[in-house]
Amino acid sequence: MSDAAAFLRANTAPACAPLVPEIALHLATEITPIWQATEDWLHRTGLAPPFWAFAWPGAQVLARHVLDHPATVAGAALVEAAEIDPMATTAIALNAAANGVSVTPLLGDLTGTPCRWDLILCGDVCYEAPMTAHILPWLRSLTAGAEVWVADPGRAYLPRDGLEPFARMTVPTTTELEDRREREVTLYRLLAGN
Repeated sequence: MSDAAAFLRANTAPACAPLVPEIALHLATEITPIWQATEDWLHRTGLAPPFWAFAWPGAQVLARHVLDHPATVAGAALVEAAEIDPMATTAIALNAAANGVSVTPLLGDLTGTPCRWDLILCGDVCYEAPMTAHILPWLRSLTAGAEVWVADPGRAYLPRDGLEPFARMTVPTTTELEDRREREVTLYRLLAGN
């Protein structure tokens, strides 16, 4: 077992996110211990904060929508999950194994990669201005060959144009991570040319 997998197993517990109880995830059960453990790990290894240890609202809505509408992903030959944090790719692999599904974790910034997908799911990606400016033009360019969905829980940096809403859900949250007890998440189809 890798050090990253051992760390992840030691600092999370199998749990289910409120909106998707049928999916088991390795999640932080109390925020303070995981942040402290990761800060210690960070000091030794240079890893990022443990954003991977929580089921963020946008990701939950994407998962719920796919579970409720399996025809949208039926026949997928390959499922890939992109992350820039190596601990997150470890979490992806462990969570996929826990649910008996095949997901290929991709470590790195894929921005600029030519489109090789039919459907691209993006959860909580507009959390800060630099990230939005970095990823959104690329995602818009991908709409020429793929459908791109963006799930957003009302983050300030989501652009207001070029989005077609097609689903909304309320997600229970914790005030340890969010500024309220629930978030309304909108699922958008990204439109080309805006």
